[in-house]
Amino acid sequence: MNATDHRLFSFHLLGSLLLAALATPACARDLPPIERLQVPTGFHVSIYSADVPNARELAIGTNGTVFVGSRGEGKVYALTDADQDGRAEKVQVIAKGLKMPVGVAFHEGDLYVSAVSRILAFRDIEKHLDQPPEAEVVVSDLPTEAHHGWKFIAFGPDGKLYVPIGAPCNICDRDGYAKIIRMNADGSDREDVAFGVRNTVGFDWQPATKQLWFTDNGRDMLGDDLPADELNRVSRMGEHFGFPYCHQGDSLDPEFGKGRDCADYTPPVLKLGAHVAALGIRFYDGKMFPAAYQGAAIIAEHGSWNRSKKSGYRVMTARVAGTRVLGYESLIDGFMANEKSWGRPVDVLVMPDGALLVSDDQAGAVYRVTYSAEGARKK
Repeated sequence: MNATDHRLFSFHLLGSLLLAALATPACARDLPPIERLQVPTGFHVSIYSADVPNARELAIGTNGTVFVGSRGEGKVYALTDADQDGRAEKVQVIAKGLKMPVGVAFHEGDLYVSAVSRILAFRDIEKHLDQPPEAEVVVSDLPTEAHHGWKFIAFGPDGKLYVPIGAPCNICDRDGYAKIIRMNADGSDREDVAFGVRNTVGFDWQPATKQLWFTDNGRDMLGDDLPADELNRVSRMGEHFGFPYCHQGDSLDPEFGKGRDCADYTPPVLKLGAHVAALGIRFYDGKMFPAAYQGAAIIAEHGSWNRSKKSGYRVMTARVAGTRVLGYESLIDGFMANEKSWGRPVDVLVMPDGALLVSDDQAGAVYRVTYSAEGARKK
């Protein structure tokens, strides 16, 4: 190789190295593109943590630790924001190797975790984040089917642990499934709360009435626009919400609805749209958001798969007055563009300062939503 060839080779090599450097991400895990998100004037979305693979249900401890379940990842995380700057500086895995540990619920110092047929308890967890205790099995005899077997769990105002038993199918009629149950914290005294619930992955209690409201995913394979996912309210123990006989309060199932009447079942408070996959729901009881959001139900729509044109992939606000929903509008949109999603919201959680956390299992992140009146005025 002569001097000219050597110079040309060096130039091309340097160029290749520069291009490679530009093409290499700055970190192993890319940050979610939250600049694509659209929120109402005055609201702002930031990253609380981008290191929570497959983030699902959220719960908060007495000391402010945010616990996050997962599904396929098999892990439970603890997020700590010790300096309270609105971003978790530490993410710890406090359990792993579990079967779909979607649900997390904090109660009297203990963290409860759902794992399909089991419910586990990690005692006095916030004092042992660095060395988590062995899980104590509270319940071990729930159904083992993985289909709709992952469980959102929560403690109600009555101190009872509420647990859904999803239908082990798209559409079927099997005893012991498609319902919500409740029990004592030690797993005793189980009771049926609601029937005809295909698959709820989110529920909360309205602060004023203490009534249970829940989202429910409608069946698949009836086309793009049927049936709608539902927002439901439990007004009495043992209420039946229709599955598998009647969908969205007014549509009999073509197979299981024969000889049935939708009037025999409780209709939804609100139809949320077909296949939007409405999951987490929390009533906003913080002080940061404007007055119009007080008492509203914030709902995460995970997004459709059984639809020719995608729907969902957003966080919504259901404005509630007593037992009625007065409006349903977007709080966060932009997780999808041109039929491709980069994020899928799963759960929401109101923080003590009034901010709202949102988990995203596709991006493996938790976002923090805040509001500033000054920011609204500037716009």
